[in-house]
Amino acid sequence: MKLLQCYIDNIITTALMEDINYTDAAADNLIPEDHRSSAYYVAKDTGIVCGIDIAKRVFDLAGGNVDFRILMKDGTKVNKGDIIAEMEGSTLTLLKGERTALNILQHMSGIATATNKCVELVKGTKASVTDTRKTLPGLRALQKYAVTVGGGKNHRFNLSDAAMLKDNHIDAYGSITGAVAALRERIGHTVKIEVEVRTLSELEEALANKVEIIMLDNMNCDEMAEAVEIAGGRALLEASGNVTAENIRAVAETGVDIISLGALTHSVKCFDISMKIKKAEK
Repeated sequence: MKLLQCYIDNIITTALMEDINYTDAAADNLIPEDHRSSAYYVAKDTGIVCGIDIAKRVFDLAGGNVDFRILMKDGTKVNKGDIIAEMEGSTLTLLKGERTALNILQHMSGIATATNKCVELVKGTKASVTDTRKTLPGLRALQKYAVTVGGGKNHRFNLSDAAMLKDNHIDAYGSITGAVAALRERIGHTVKIEVEVRTLSELEEALANKVEIIMLDNMNCDEMAEAVEIAGGRALLEASGNVTAENIRAVAETGVDIISLGALTHSVKCFDISMKIKKAEK
């Protein structure tokens, strides 16, 4: 997955404008323009690095004149104390870009780390780990990229990617059968239909309508295992709702094809990384 540079630059510019506004009251009144420093990123925990190229780009847009050497690329597993990158150049740029770069790098590395943990937990099963649309406004592509770096896969990026009938669609329309029939009359041949079901009887109705994907909403493991047996491979089955690192292995062992977790993006813990400027010699 490769993100458009203009998309990345827009996010960085917005973040820098929010953080700096017009001037840096400390750095601009303390540090001469020609002052130079050396700095580095150090991991404070064990996890997966993600967003390092975006962090590098922050310093380009924050003022430039910084040589940024990446030592640990996206997808690299790091341990506490590992040096992720080294920087040398304009002290003003290093200080102005520090927080924006770290905010992005820590957040994306946190997502990649959490995703990788879940991917490792389901190894040996056929289940793939995916994200959801429960993302922070404006950061969806960054967050979904981080999921792929952690070894997961992406669910829909937006409502245009597939026709997904959730409980509110079905309740508003009246029935799974009626909603699917109405959709098929209007959507193009490339659009897949996914239906969310809450019971095994709804599962059988969705299967009878030959939809491509069925989401098993908040079912327990016994119900999901029975759903797998009923479906018999006629549709991809997605487990969703109340999945955690503690129970994801049991969910995968029911035989579902996909496990989607909103927690990968909406409430993930940032990965702890620090930027240290080497102390100036007097």
